[in-house]
Order: sequence, then C-alpha cells, then structure tokens
Amino acid sequence: MKPIRRNPGLNRSRWKRLARSAINITGTWLIAATLAMSFAANAQELRPYTVSGDAITESLTGKAGEPVRGRALVVERASTCILCHSGPFPEEKFQGDLAPSLAGSGSRWSEGQLRLRLVDASRLNPATIMPSYYRLDGLQRVGPAWRGRPILSAEQIEDIVAYLATLRE
Repeated sequence: MKPIRRNPGLNRSRWKRLARSAINITGTWLIAATLAMSFAANAQELRPYTVSGDAITESLTGKAGEPVRGRALVVERASTCILCHSGPFPEEKFQGDLAPSLAGSGSRWSEGQLRLRLVDASRLNPATIMPSYYRLDGLQRVGPAWRGRPILSAEQIEDIVAYLATLRE
C-alpha cells in the first residue's frame, strides 16, 4: 500500500481562500444591512398631511399618482383591497364582499376624500374594519412585520387614489 502524501501548503491556501470569501461575504452583508436600515428609516417617516373636514386635499407626495400602478396595487392581494372590496376587475375571480364596491368610487368621493379613507379610515368611522394604511400612532394589535411602518407608502397611496378617481361607473 502506497502512503498518501499530502501537501500541507495546499490545505493552508484552501483555508485562506475560504476565510477571504467569508470575510467578503460578511462585509457585503454588513454594507447591505446598513443601506437597508437607512432606506427603511426613510421609508418609515410619514410625510406630513392636513385633514380638512372629511378629506386630505393635498397629495402626500406633491404630485399626482399613476392610475396604472394604482390598479395593479388594488388587485394585488398583498395590498388587501380586493380581499374586502369588489369592483370592476373581471379577471379577478375572488373579490371581497365585506366592504363597499369600488366601482364608481370616483363619482362618490373626491380625490381628497379617497386619500383620507386610505390614510386613516377610522377618522371617518371609528368602528371601521378597514386598516389605516398610512398611520403609525394609536394602533393596536399590529403584526410584528408592520410595527413602526405604514402598510402603504405615500407614493402607493397616491397611485391608488389616482386609479380610484378614474372609476366613475
């Protein structure tokens, strides 16, 4: 039987390569985590708004939203709209029936009224089951994933408002 010869230098260089890779990966993760935390901190800051009567008349972003993106958000199950609401979405088989239909929303409410309903519907009806999509204070039973941040961003709110305003029956 022939003895197995090992090259001790080969193992050390292999370990050095592994150590360098681990350091590079760790450094990359630390940089990514730092960037993510700074972006998350910015995303969590709510933009100021003023409620006038039953509406938030000014855009949360200072500009109009995009109706096409708004429609995509409404029918996306993650934003929860069609879990409770139905509307003119023939491609969506399962739509909610707990809340009013979104059909004709643009005829029933102004953009400012729609905006307040999305931001904080409980201002209009304290007993509502509709979530406050752009509010952080005074909320109870908030899931861990949503603590300290709004459900929707200001841009998403404006996109949904822009879309709902187009629904005139």
